Amino acid sequence: MRSIAIDIGNTGGKYGIFEDDTLVSQGNFKEQEGLPHEVASQSFDHAIIASVSGDAAKIQAGLSVSGSIVLLSAQTALPVSNDYKTPETLGADRIAAAVAANYFFPGRNCLTIDAGTAITYDFIDERGHYQGGGIAPGIQMKFKALHNFTGRLPLVQGIHENFPLIGQTTQESLESGVLGGTVAEVAGIISAYRQKSDKLVVILCGGDAGFFESTIKRPIFVIPELVLIGLQRILRHNV
Repeated sequence: MRSIAIDIGNTGGKYGIFEDDTLVSQGNFKEQEGLPHEVASQSFDHAIIASVSGDAAKIQAGLSVSGSIVLLSAQTALPVSNDYKTPETLGADRIAAAVAANYFFPGRNCLTIDAGTAITYDFIDERGHYQGGGIAPGIQMKFKALHNFTGRLPLVQGIHENFPLIGQTTQESLESGVLGGTVAEVAGIISAYRQKSDKLVVILCGGDAGFFESTIKRPIFVIPELVLIGLQRILRHNV
């Protein structure tokens, strides 16, 4: 089976092409530009599209698919149980990450952390029941908020792991507050989940996952393709 999984996020999209269950190609695209021509021109047996920000109709219309196209929604059948109280408001990327975590670590309590525009925390228990989690501003969102909602604070662009604890310039102080504060936040939430759940597996994904991998001194797994793999598992469950 040749399939494509498409995840449209808050600031852009990404796609993964699968041969059976093997991810053979992946890439990013700007939502307004759609899939790259070299991808859209290919033929697929099945496809799945998840969107948290915009209309997936344009992407769907540009695909050549001989079988099913699954538009992930609250009504889509899942290979896990969804115990979220308002499934219609649940971000498609969040449930996809939890599905993938359960696929990689069956029978384990899993916390997924998707570090992108927002930082999302999602917990799926050892029985395969997705229970929910949390949503917080991501690093760049925090930097932009400090710049946009104050009169004189500059916009910090780019992140690095060697940020100072004691900032001696305004730029350094912003890095200390945002980067140090976010690392403490993520580490604290991991600690709280570990106290709640035995043998917890923590999995990081998202654009800023590498930063947290290098700054959080805890046993964690980094699986950048987690959401795409979760979408593929959901597609498999529906075709």
